[in-house]
Amino acid sequence: MNRFLVTPAGYDKLVKALKREKEVVRPQIVRDIEEARAHGDISENSEFEDAKERQAHCAGRIAMLENSFASAEVIDVTKIEASDRVVFGTTVQIVNVDTDEERTWKIVGQNEADVENRLISYKSPIGAAMIGKSVGDEFEVRTPSGKQTWSIEEVHYL
Repeated sequence: MNRFLVTPAGYDKLVKALKREKEVVRPQIVRDIEEARAHGDISENSEFEDAKERQAHCAGRIAMLENSFASAEVIDVTKIEASDRVVFGTTVQIVNVDTDEERTWKIVGQNEADVENRLISYKSPIGAAMIGKSVGDEFEVRTPSGKQTWSIEEVHYL
């Protein structure tokens, strides 16, 4: 079984998503199915068909979330001795060597990645390039516009 790396915040989101599917979404779908059946002939009942489709989708989502739990490995960097090295869960400030553009990224699991909130996967090109580097190290990333060189400025174990 493959490991599913996740931060504590990502794990909490996973717990909340599963709880919501099981305690809110699934019971509502069951009520919708019961209501649609009460309308009579289900063979031509679009409400019934819609509810059954949502039920299948919900069951699939619950199975996927439960599978994620089974293979989840929570990495909490606040419990690791801090250093200047980039590891999963750290927040990294980088500077483009050519343009002096600054960016700050938190390295997270694949399902947690959210570029708008400055969360990138450790498997993304830039995330993977940073892992193992230390403050002052440079790394290259290939982008659609060409190769870019970045420098690690700060590493935070938050």
